[in-house]
Amino acid sequence: MNPIHRIARPFLRSLGGALLLAATLSAHAEVVGDVDTAFKLIGPDHKIVVEAYDDPKVAGVTCYVSRAKTGGVSGALGFATDKAEASIACRQVGPVSFAGGPLPLREEVFSERLSILFKRLRVVRMVDTKRSALVYLTYSDLLIDGSPKNSITAVPIDRGTPIPVK
Repeated sequence: MNPIHRIARPFLRSLGGALLLAATLSAHAEVVGDVDTAFKLIGPDHKIVVEAYDDPKVAGVTCYVSRAKTGGVSGALGFATDKAEASIACRQVGPVSFAGGPLPLREEVFSERLSILFKRLRVVRMVDTKRSALVYLTYSDLLIDGSPKNSITAVPIDRGTPIPVK
């Protein structure tokens, strides 16, 4: 066996395993819809995608995230890096319950890959107990440096339904 193959093969196996693990740990988004923003002759068009994420610990709350998705050949093959800009709107879509137990005051609830290795879109839930609200913040980060671009939304919770916190 070629010495380069002997070195590269374990690296590629661990890289593949890490990518598979990251894909299984990220939240499952349901695509609500999309709109094309730029025509690409080869490959899919650039677009804005709207996805819905149900909060895994708060039944009755769904977050809608819109973000740019790069098209073209690199986008079709999964090698493109999507922009670090996103917008979020979370809403009560049914009766709210906290079946998952007490919530931490701050917790990452969703994470989605924006590039093949190092860039992620993150959604963090914060509990505002004084105002009885759940605050959701979206931002992106890189392995070394993130982006200050962010978006925030809040879901008021009826004071008759206390928010259990850790």
